[in-house]
Amino acid sequence: MSKAPRYWSKAKKILSKKDKVMARLILNYKDGSLITRNDVFFSLCKSIIGQQISVVAANSVFLKFKKKCYGKVKPEIVNKLSTTSLKKCGLSRQKAKGIKELAKKTLNKEFNPKLIKNMSDEEAIEYLSRLRQIGRWSAEMILLFTFNRPNIWPLQDIGLLRAISNNYKKKYFPPKIFLKKLYKKFSPYCSVATWYLWRSIDDEPIQY
Repeated sequence: MSKAPRYWSKAKKILSKKDKVMARLILNYKDGSLITRNDVFFSLCKSIIGQQISVVAANSVFLKFKKKCYGKVKPEIVNKLSTTSLKKCGLSRQKAKGIKELAKKTLNKEFNPKLIKNMSDEEAIEYLSRLRQIGRWSAEMILLFTFNRPNIWPLQDIGLLRAISNNYKKKYFPPKIFLKKLYKKFSPYCSVATWYLWRSIDDEPIQY
């Protein structure tokens, strides 16, 4: 794990001045910040496992998966596991295949996380989305939590949409025009705004 991104303090000041709701959330949640494991493979596995299931269920499956990897979620280890053994952790067949293919592509350099550093957000999302079981939402989670990109606004995330509805007294789902307005207001620090909105509905900071 690491320290807060370099832009974090500056972003908090700017967002607090721009938006009353943000000012309140930043004041309420003084503990913690966006951090990174700096391990793309680990985070992608966690993202695949967490798709379309609750946080509690995802954590349970991931712990079993990690145990199956002898505590080390590395492509070399995952590549040796069978699809059957992965399914025994609670993974669907599709998720198991996705994780197996990710391990293989990482080992043969067909997927190279180091290339992402020099890509724009959209280029990186497109690159990550070529992987099996990785769509836009998963790619955005990687850019947020692994690369700590400052301006990610993951509008496919149910938690974010719910938090916006709660904090801005909007119906669920919030109107697209309002989401666009917030994006413009929060840029170039949408990632920071997203983190605080998540905190408002979940006591434990999310981490991939």
